[in-house]
Amino acid sequence: MISLGVAGRLLTIHRVLVRYGLDDFVRATHLYRPLRFVFWLSPWTWFRRRRGTRGERLRRALEDLGPIFVKFGQVVSTRRDLLPTDIADELARLQDRVPPFPGEAAKARIEEALGRPVTSLFRDFDVTPLAAASIAQVHAATLHDGREVVVKVLRPGMRDMIGRDLEVLHTLADLAEDYWPDSRRFRPRDVVVEYEKTILNELDLMREAGNASQLRRNFAGSKMLHVPEVHWELCRREVMVMERIHGVPIAEVARLRELGTDIPKLAENGVTIFFTQVFSHNFFHADMHPGNIFVDVTDPANPRYAAVDFGIVGTLDPRDQLYLAGNFIAFFERDYRKVAVLHVESGWVPAGTRVDELESAVRTLCEPIFNKPLKDISFGIVLLHLFEVARRFQMQIQPQLILLQKTLLNIEGLGRDLYPDLDIWKTALPILRAWMRERSHPRSLFKSLRDHWPDIAEAIRITPVIARRANRRAYDGELVVRTESESIERLRAEMKRDRRGSDQVVAATALFIGGVIWLALATRPAWIGWLLAAGGVLWLARRFIRR
Repeated sequence: MISLGVAGRLLTIHRVLVRYGLDDFVRATHLYRPLRFVFWLSPWTWFRRRRGTRGERLRRALEDLGPIFVKFGQVVSTRRDLLPTDIADELARLQDRVPPFPGEAAKARIEEALGRPVTSLFRDFDVTPLAAASIAQVHAATLHDGREVVVKVLRPGMRDMIGRDLEVLHTLADLAEDYWPDSRRFRPRDVVVEYEKTILNELDLMREAGNASQLRRNFAGSKMLHVPEVHWELCRREVMVMERIHGVPIAEVARLRELGTDIPKLAENGVTIFFTQVFSHNFFHADMHPGNIFVDVTDPANPRYAAVDFGIVGTLDPRDQLYLAGNFIAFFERDYRKVAVLHVESGWVPAGTRVDELESAVRTLCEPIFNKPLKDISFGIVLLHLFEVARRFQMQIQPQLILLQKTLLNIEGLGRDLYPDLDIWKTALPILRAWMRERSHPRSLFKSLRDHWPDIAEAIRITPVIARRANRRAYDGELVVRTESESIERLRAEMKRDRRGSDQVVAATALFIGGVIWLALATRPAWIGWLLAAGGVLWLARRFIRR
């Protein structure tokens, strides 16, 4: 049942689409065909006024609809290879030119959050926004000690607005799963839940400050990426103050070339930074649209990135991280069978999937794009083929990987604009191989054992308890009260066999726990852990079957 609030919001979306002449695109989709009559009965359809180009109308509609729609436009804007030029140019304006809210209102929110007048907090404060985004806007300021900072202020009413749109998304996801059977493969409810966690995290600027501090520690001393310093004493949920970044926006490629920037090196460093964040740090900036990336060209031969806006970051489960690295390496090395096997092992495709068929499909999809620079790869066609493969093999969407997929789209879009001749494969493969070697090094294994030692010690400690309980169950099940006619010798023989059986139970349990610990630590090769665990289970099963 659709609530009145959701129905009202859907009506508002419909009105905005009609106002900007975008309803034709919506009516063209299969999903809206049953509701087509609603458009023709709507008074807005007959009195609408189309003004501006199609790109401008689309941008203005997304701005009117709110932050969730603006963020969608920001993501799409990075893929110029998939968009007409006029639409791509207009959507690019969403990256840092969203209409601001009044500077005086921002000033009032700062004073309310920090409990002090702006004049006592800063030596100078510019009421005119430096930049405005969908969730917040930033103002330039100077601390009393002379340091330049930016003050990020949350937009008024954001929580209510986003809460309403999230309710709409949940409703649409429910309708999709209930009335569109093929949608279940895309897991729309799980996707919306994952997105809800991400967008709500953006509304807490203290969390963003923590993300920035973590990234700054991860790249301390780096010559490739600079992360601004956070001024914690001036941070609250609605306000964040951090070091001001000076640099050339990454989108201004012509200016970078004029300044003599080493563009190929800059592009390769971008790929290195991304894979380092995902695999070495397991903590990556997940909002890498051009409005958030600047370049420090103090030394044009060694340009350095500077990132801002840390509201969205991503991490991966260790198993997903391992499977992804294996997939990337197998893909780069054209080992399509391994790609297929990893997909089955990870559970991303059904367990009964034929590996040879999936291998053939992946080869057909991937082989044409190798040994080509970025400019010669049609990712639009690749994506279409990927959807066909996913549908054929009932491949499910992995909600926990959505942020990574979104970031990959952003990175690839940035690389295409910055240096189309970039060889992604050549740059990324050594990084992944080095990470896999480091992960399997004895030093890493020792560190992992040290970090997990409390869990291992606890498992060792409870093993005798498990063995005693198993022994007691076996003892109680077999040594029931005998009739007085049974001889003492037979009783002794029975007890002797039970003691031998108990020893076997202890040994089998220890074998099983050893295998579980091996798998829990993700130690390679994994088959050893499975062999130990299976051996323990089979030994126990054999013992109890014989009994």
